Amino acid sequence: MSYDLAVWEGERPADDKTARQVFSDLYDRYIDGEVEEPPSDRITAYVAALLERWCDLTEDDEDTSPWSAGPLIDCASGPLIYFPMRFSMAEEASAWASAMAEAMGLVCFDVQQDRLRP
Repeated sequence: MSYDLAVWEGERPADDKTARQVFSDLYDRYIDGEVEEPPSDRITAYVAALLERWCDLTEDDEDTSPWSAGPLIDCASGPLIYFPMRFSMAEEASAWASAMAEAMGLVCFDVQQDRLRP
């Protein structure tokens, strides 16, 4: 079981309902779409920050990474990253990932709770 977050570039939506629609539109275009797009520079920098805190799943010899997919950068496309984390580490990792997104001027959306974070 995993816990998913979505982080993207752009203006912070006014409310959770609007954020859900923005996420859905971005997901349809960048993750579920037919055209693959390399991650933007800001999303690439965000992934690098996440990997400074916890190693990539592909390099996790000691079972300490919270990520459920690897390489983590493969979860990103264009201005969006939609990434899973292990449920057992989700509370700590999602709080840190959310705070990092805010510090970098990115929007963080909690897919399970259908709400903006933080």
